[in-house]
Amino acid sequence: MAGTSHGNTPAAWTGVIISFIGFCVAGAFVVMAEPVGFWAGTAVVLLGGVVGGIMRTMGLGAPKAQPLVTSERAAVREAAVPQS
Repeated sequence: MAGTSHGNTPAAWTGVIISFIGFCVAGAFVVMAEPVGFWAGTAVVLLGGVVGGIMRTMGLGAPKAQPLVTSERAAVREAAVPQS
């Protein structure tokens, strides 16, 4: 399940906004029956993913969660078991 910062980063917002613009451009050119414009809009959608990925590697994305080691998992499991 997503934590509290699911997608709430500059990298995520920028990638989604660029992709949304590309989607709108591609959709408009589909209606106008212009294949070149459609493919240009599709390229902008892909560019949004690339830009978001680059920004994430630059540190503008959500930090990766550190995996729990086995002893920490056991401690968490034991704490979750109700004591009677």
